[in-house]
Amino acid sequence: MSHRDNLLSAARTCLLTKGYAHTTVRDLVTSSGANLASISYHFGSKDQLLTRALLELNAEWGRELFAVLDVAHDSTPVERWARIITSIRSNRPLWFVNFESIGYIDRDPEIKALNTEGQRRSRTALAAAFGDLEPGADAATIHAVGSHYYSLLTGLAIQILTNPDDAPTAENIVHADSRDAESIQPSGRRPTPTT
Repeated sequence: MSHRDNLLSAARTCLLTKGYAHTTVRDLVTSSGANLASISYHFGSKDQLLTRALLELNAEWGRELFAVLDVAHDSTPVERWARIITSIRSNRPLWFVNFESIGYIDRDPEIKALNTEGQRRSRTALAAAFGDLEPGADAATIHAVGSHYYSLLTGLAIQILTNPDDAPTAENIVHADSRDAESIQPSGRRPTPTT
C-alpha cells in the first residue's frame, strides 16, 4: 500500500474512532506509519486529508442506506424500518461521521455537494420504499413524501445514536406514521383544518 493509501486508511480509522474535530496530525502519522511531510505532499493539509476520507465514509454511509432500502420493496413497513434500525445500530460510527460532516457544510463545497446529492437520493429512495413512489413520479410529490421519511430517518438515527435504550421501535414509527399519512400533501404543507 502506498503512503497516500496508508494516510487515507488512517484518516478513515481516525474519523470513525475519534471524529473529525479530535483527529490530530500526530494521530494520522502514528496510525499510517507515514511522515508529516507525506500529508502535505499527497493532500495539501490535514484538513484536506480528513475531508477526502470523510467524503469516502459519507459515500459508504449512502451505499449502506441504499442497500437496506433496495431490498425493502418485498416487505412490510415494519420490516423495512426494522432493517433500517438494525443498519443504524450496526454502523454507529459511520452514522456519527455522517452527522459530524454536517458541521463542515458551510466551509467545504465538496462536503456540501455530497450532502445535497445524498439528501436528494435519500428522499427519492425513501419515497419509493415507504410511499410506493417510482423515481419517475411527480417531482413535488417525491420531494414531499421523501422529505417526510427523511425527517423520520434522521430523527430516528439521532435517537438511536444518543439514547439507544429509549429509541422508537419499527412498530412505533409505523403506528405513528399511519396516523399522519393522509395529511401529507405534495406541497409539503398540511391541509388546513375545517371547522
